[in-house]
Amino acid sequence: MKCLLQRVSYAKLYIDNTLYSQIANGLLALVCFCKNDNKQNIDLMVKKIINLRIFEDSNKKFNLSLKEINGSIMLVSQFTLAADTKKGNRPSFFDAMEPQNASQLYNEMIEEFKKYNINTQTGIFGASMKIELLNDGPVTIMLEN
Repeated sequence: MKCLLQRVSYAKLYIDNTLYSQIANGLLALVCFCKNDNKQNIDLMVKKIINLRIFEDSNKKFNLSLKEINGSIMLVSQFTLAADTKKGNRPSFFDAMEPQNASQLYNEMIEEFKKYNINTQTGIFGASMKIELLNDGPVTIMLEN
């Protein structure tokens, strides 16, 4: 599982030029499910994300977590994070999980965030989406498990 996190002041997600979801202060998480991922990967990733200390305290130090700032998360499925670009100029997505199984894990991940009372906004799995965001910092972190 791969997850690209961006600390944001806001993020807005559009589908067919219509605002579908939005968040204020929090994280935009682009998530990719790989062939061998399972529920255990989701549980570990969600705990890591909500407890990762990447928000600034009053001393401008990364000491606060998403949970501590009462932040929101926008969770977007992003199979292209599985891209293998070692050979040639066309990425291979061999390691990406097949869509039917990835969709199921995506939905499970959404529910896992909600169990922690995190305001969770999403896109639609497999849809063509446009995301507008203001990266705060900028802070962008890649997580893998």
